[in-house]
Amino acid sequence: MNKQEQIIMEFRDLFNKMGWLNKNKMEHRLKGYKPSEVHCIESIGKNTEPNVTKLAQSLYMTRGAISKLTKKLMEKGLIDSYQKPDNKKEIYFKLTEQGKVIYNIHEELHKEFQERDQAVFEQITEEQFDGMLHFIEAYSRHLDAEIKKQGIDIH
Repeated sequence: MNKQEQIIMEFRDLFNKMGWLNKNKMEHRLKGYKPSEVHCIESIGKNTEPNVTKLAQSLYMTRGAISKLTKKLMEKGLIDSYQKPDNKKEIYFKLTEQGKVIYNIHEELHKEFQERDQAVFEQITEEQFDGMLHFIEAYSRHLDAEIKKQGIDIH
């Protein structure tokens, strides 16, 4: 196995371990909500004026899938839709009080996981961080270009 294959395998293994480790707490604290619903709530909470297009881009989903997902979240009372007075065409989303509760639980869990893993990050030098970030950004730009070649504009 060459280093390129090893890096890809190690990334996959790392994310699988994180998912496995975080899964039980996430499922326990966010019982009754699917990961896609929680991530959509997170995206609505973090984006300015989130609409179907913005959510599709940030979650790497189709606009059709986002429309179904937001409809479910509205039925569950987690989000509301609204329009701006000067733009009756575009529909935007915001969290309800119940949606904010789910958003906050999710943020608390991420903070808890970050604190759990802090010991590893304390051992990393600035140069190592910069090198890793440089690699990740370059790889991400490459993947963006590959996605665009397929006729999909994600940004």
